[in-house]
Amino acid sequence: MKYFTISELCASDTARARGIDNTPPSGVTLALTTLIEKLLDPIREAWGGPITVNSGYRCQKLNTAVGGVATSQHLRGEAADISVGIPAKNRQLFDRIVELQKAGQIEFDQLIDESNYAWVHISYRQGRNRNQILHLK
Repeated sequence: MKYFTISELCASDTARARGIDNTPPSGVTLALTTLIEKLLDPIREAWGGPITVNSGYRCQKLNTAVGGVATSQHLRGEAADISVGIPAKNRQLFDRIVELQKAGQIEFDQLIDESNYAWVHISYRQGRNRNQILHLK
């Protein structure tokens, strides 16, 4: 893991403020490691600059606290919400990720433009990636 860490993907201001233990179980740690190695590090390398993880792993209590859906891939350590600062730059990041996928350099389960590029959701399911590209308002 070159650019991202497990602890970075588990960090949460909401968890800290509410005293929620967001430590991942071992199976989730493996999924987070895979997410970093297969997607986040290669995307960061191709982007050529810092990428911030706004939300990675969420335990059930944290997921509920932030209003996440019950089937969220964040619960399994398979997803991260990332940003490079502003919507215009996030759109460029999104487009770069699509280019990487089309070139066969990465595969993902879902790539989602959230709230007009307020952030980018990306997920990875080992052996079950759908390569879905979605735009949610």
